[in-house]
Amino acid sequence: MKKVNILFVCGAGLGSSFACQMAAEDVLSKLGVDAKLDHSDISSAVSNKPDIIMTAQNFRTQFEKFSIDPKQTTIIYLKNIVSKQEIEEKITPVLQEKGALA
Repeated sequence: MKKVNILFVCGAGLGSSFACQMAAEDVLSKLGVDAKLDHSDISSAVSNKPDIIMTAQNFRTQFEKFSIDPKQTTIIYLKNIVSKQEIEEKITPVLQEKGALA
C-alpha cells in the first residue's frame, strides 16, 4: 500500500488545521493507513502538492482561485473539521482511490 501525504489547511496554518490533523490521526490509525501528515496556511498549501488536502468547507472559494491538479491532489472539504465520523466518511474513498487503503 502506498504512503500518502496529507496536508491539513487553515487560514493561518496553525490552529484549526492542527485540530483537524489530530482528529484525522485517530481515523487513519483505525483504518491502518500510513500517511505523512503536515499542516499549513492556504497559500503555502498549493505549492506543497500533497496527495490530499483536508480543510474547512468555508475555505472552498479561496482554493478555487488556485489551479490544483485534481489528478494529483484531492481536496476534502469538511463541515466539522474535528468530526472523526465525517473525516472517515470522506477520506475512505479517497484513500482507496490513491492506493493507500485495501
